[in-house]
Amino acid sequence: MDGKPFTMVPMLHRNLFRLSVCVAVLGLIVPSLVAGAQTDTTKRGRKYKTPPPTARIEVTVLRDTNGKPIENAAVIFHPMEGEKDKGNMELKTNEDGKTVIDVLPIGDTVRLQIIAKGFQTYGEDYKVDKAALSIEIRMKRPGEQYSIYKPHPEKSEGGKDSAPAPSPAAPPDAQPNQPQPK
Repeated sequence: MDGKPFTMVPMLHRNLFRLSVCVAVLGLIVPSLVAGAQTDTTKRGRKYKTPPPTARIEVTVLRDTNGKPIENAAVIFHPMEGEKDKGNMELKTNEDGKTVIDVLPIGDTVRLQIIAKGFQTYGEDYKVDKAALSIEIRMKRPGEQYSIYKPHPEKSEGGKDSAPAPSPAAPPDAQPNQPQPK
């Protein structure tokens, strides 16, 4: 050798330089590969299915007698699948008697139920066929209970006579649940 002591410093600097160049090149290449893999959805992953368009349904709940709004009435939406109820969503009316829902798909059928303290419960099925639907409900006060023991001159619904046919064993003036005279 030429009298100089052998050191590995120049070789170490060369190898360190080569290593830093390799790391820099990998640092530039790897992120571009990762970004390319994220945008390529044809090979793997779940396919994205867009949700169906939804309708905006506004329900207004009013008193039948004077048309004033009913605050804090429970408006319950039951999305229907055929004859089967798929669950329910309940909203309360504001001081104007209004509530809005915008998550029900267009084309579905919804069963609307309204419960307000001091009023008859309301229920009706609606077909959601437009992007915007406005429903006004007039709530009635509870009526007198129906009794089969009182005469009803008007016909009842369902095509049946309003007065039940008297039983042949009991006299017409006998009270039900009373012992019959012998």
